[in-house]
Amino acid sequence: MKKQIVVVGASAASEEVTRLAEQVGVLIARAGAVLVCGGLGGVMEAAARGAKTAKGTTIGILPGTSRADANPYIDYAIVTGMGELRNFMLVRTADALVALPGRHGTLSEVAMALRLGKTVVSLKSFEIEDVLTASTPEEAVRLALSAG
Repeated sequence: MKKQIVVVGASAASEEVTRLAEQVGVLIARAGAVLVCGGLGGVMEAAARGAKTAKGTTIGILPGTSRADANPYIDYAIVTGMGELRNFMLVRTADALVALPGRHGTLSEVAMALRLGKTVVSLKSFEIEDVLTASTPEEAVRLALSAG
């Protein structure tokens, strides 16, 4: 079964963070893994766009009740109607999580992933005990793919 790497970060991201997220998506797809994200904009859309440019598969776990809410780079949209509670579903499905800069929602995803014993890799994001730190997209994806 293919690894499922979750990418989390801000729903509205800077150009620099958008470029990093897109490159992470490309590298996940090139490695043959599936990119999973929240399915909306910002980091989620950039990572999914990157994965699609590399002919990868993308899954979006959406907070709302309409698949039409997904960004255009999502192959499989899973609607939850759960709002931010969907973050738990997102993290639960991860083999590993790559966190880019974000705010409280991203922090909650990182915390849940750690609580569940998942590998979490920070790329220019939170510096927290037990979170692996990467300085490049290549390093972030390599660390995520090496997760148990």
